[in-house]
Amino acid sequence: MLACGLGRACILAQNPAPMARVQVLRDRLWQGLQEHLGDRVVLNGHAEHRLPNTLNVSFAGLIGTDVLATLDGVAASTGAACHSGRVELSPVLAAMGVPEKIGMGAVRFSLGRATTEAEIDSVVDLVTANLPS
Repeated sequence: MLACGLGRACILAQNPAPMARVQVLRDRLWQGLQEHLGDRVVLNGHAEHRLPNTLNVSFAGLIGTDVLATLDGVAASTGAACHSGRVELSPVLAAMGVPEKIGMGAVRFSLGRATTEAEIDSVVDLVTANLPS
């Protein structure tokens, strides 16, 4: 069964065209967060050269796990599974020179081929409504 799933995934991966739409949605999420939060949200990583289905941002002055706790039902995480349960600056963000005060608020949003504009707008609304002022 797993081999069949891997085979299907390989077939889907041969056509990267759907990821262009996902990238547009990722950028919509980033733009929506910026519009509502301004300098309270910081992009982690390169502005252009990054995965089309992932948005990693930091919420300045906050802890990522606290932000994540307000996002029930949203495909997001605070970092790699190997750091699960630990509240510390990601070694990757530290290596990128992200200050601890910013990096501690890191949240990684994941999008997929089935993600919709309405879902993106809903996440922006949810984040902005639940963050402390």
